[in-house]
Formats: sequence, C-alpha cells, structure tokens
Amino acid sequence: MCGIAGLFLKNRALEPELGAMTAAMLSVLTSRGPDSAGFAVYGQAMPGFLKISLRGAENFDFGAMAAALDVDVSVHDDHAVIAVPLEREARVRALLVQRFPEVAVVASGARMELFKGVGQPDEVSKRFGLVGMTGSHAIGHTRMATESAVTIAGAHPFSTGADQCLVHNGSLSNHNDIRRKLIKEGMRFETQNDTEVAAGFLSWQLREGAKLDEALGAALDTLDGFYTFVVGTETGFGVLRDPVACKPAVMAETDDYVAFGSEYRAMADLPGIADAHLFEPEPARVYFWERAA
Repeated sequence: MCGIAGLFLKNRALEPELGAMTAAMLSVLTSRGPDSAGFAVYGQAMPGFLKISLRGAENFDFGAMAAALDVDVSVHDDHAVIAVPLEREARVRALLVQRFPEVAVVASGARMELFKGVGQPDEVSKRFGLVGMTGSHAIGHTRMATESAVTIAGAHPFSTGADQCLVHNGSLSNHNDIRRKLIKEGMRFETQNDTEVAAGFLSWQLREGAKLDEALGAALDTLDGFYTFVVGTETGFGVLRDPVACKPAVMAETDDYVAFGSEYRAMADLPGIADAHLFEPEPARVYFWERAA
C-alpha cells in the first residue's frame, strides 16, 4: 500500500499555504498507510548556514544541546532543526557524535527540513507543526509496514544527500546488490530499507554531476522492481514510475502548482483543481520541475 503526496508551487504567493495543503493531502491518504508518516519541506535558505534536522528521545532537551553547540534551534516535538554556520559544520557534526550520541541526524540542507514518526498522518503532522510551515515544495509519505517492523527508522522520506530526499511506493528486488556497490563508492546507510538505497543511488548520481532528471533516468537502467518515486532537491521536484507502473499515481498541474498523489482524492481540495490538467504519469518517463532557489 503506502501513500505519497507531493506539491511543487509555481506561484510564490501560495508558499504560506504549503504546509497546510501538504498536511491535508497526507490526511486523505491515511488508509493507505496508517503505521508511520513523514514529510520534507523546502523553506527559505539562511545564507551562510546549513539546516540540520535531528531526532532525539522523548523529552530530550534540545535547548540545552543547542546552547552547548552554540547554535540556533527550532524544536518540533522529538525533532529539532539547528542552524549551523557553514564554517562550523564539521565541528558541530563531530560534537553531536561525541557529546550527544543519542541524537540522530535525519537530514541536512540549505532549505530542507525533514520530520517523520510512528502514527497516522494527522498525528504526525500535528506533532511537528506541518500546517504552519511555509516553502516552495514538499513531499510526504504514509507507510504501511508490510515487510518490516513499524519504526521511525523505517518511515519515509529518506535523505542521503544535502537537500535531497525520496519517498517510494513499491519494492526493489536488487537493493542489496546496489547497496553493496554504493558502499564501495563511499555512501552510508542507516537502515535495511530498500527506499534508502534508492535515495542513495540518486544522491550518488547527483554527487557525480548528474542533474535530477538525469539521475532518475539512470535509475531506470539500474533499479529493478516496481516503484513510484517522488524526489525533492533544493530547487527541483521529480517523479518516476517503473516500466510496469503497477502502483497507482495521479498528477495535477495548474499555473500555480504541480501536485502528485497516490490517489486523486488526495488533491481534490487543492485550489483550482477543477481546472487543472489531470494525468497519470507514464511508465518509465521522468517528470521534472525546477525553479530558482
């Protein structure tokens, strides 16, 4: 099962509504994945700073941690986002490992903030304050854990590169082989989830100089299985279905936005949806939108 929602705003006037619209889309998809949920939001960059999304234990004192690291922090329940000066990134990351080993780094980037947890989408969205978030684009996922335990570590999105994350509906058959090859290329993985391998493959492609649409095209030649990917980067939003395309997917495009949903009903309440160009993304075709940061 599982459900995917994605929203890429062309109209900057809609940016204050990004979180609310994404939360509503995820809520509708609850029946497709009630076990866990997560989302990534691309908001405003802070020139000279890197955003690092963190997850701590329940009641962890992020304020004390931020004071010890001498960084600004925004707390969202058991997650937090710290703003780290670029020249201090290596030092702060080292201190996190040395002094706060119980805190997990979830993602990092100039614009991306990423949150995920166990529970239904409405619960997760409320815990992290998704409705109040603003930005240019967001992707989210509701998970039904059919092949593994229900854990935060197994929840989507997965981020394996700066400002890059991926959500996935489906299953890869050759992910263990790809994982071993990517590890030899210096990629690191935190879970055994096949979706993290897909994210890692795209991160490696981007690291090697490919653009997002090129990386997605390479995935068609490398990743075996049935899948629908929705991917975010700092300035881009991409969609890819495998050549069989057995997983449901529908898209809507207007002058104001591009939206993706595992089902049309996830987009039914978006503004202007009645006049949108609705279509099912074709198998083995890369769809990609980008705008200036």
